[in-house]
Amino acid sequence: MPHKSYGEKKMSRIEQEKKTVKAMVAIYCRFKEKNRYLCNDCNQLLDYAFRRLEHCKFGNEKGTCRKCPIHCYKPDMREKMREVMRFSGPRMIFFHPIMAIRHLWAERKQ
Repeated sequence: MPHKSYGEKKMSRIEQEKKTVKAMVAIYCRFKEKNRYLCNDCNQLLDYAFRRLEHCKFGNEKGTCRKCPIHCYKPDMREKMREVMRFSGPRMIFFHPIMAIRHLWAERKQ
């Protein structure tokens, strides 16, 4: 069992996914689009992703979106998120290594 610090509570699967998506969108916007802060388009994509996660029918049993049998994103948002993930995914290991490993592990378990 992993060691937990005092007062630290375990994050739900949805909260972990939100944190991962937020990190990936931030990497994309900063390094691909050269923005210091999230632009309006990336903010809208992030808000959309959060709403989709909040309404995920799998809840805390949710796996990764790529392997999900139900694609709840609209086609244009799905394509934009794919673009973000393609760019940010390989870079996550440098910026957020633990988050990247957790995400890969979750995808492998599916």
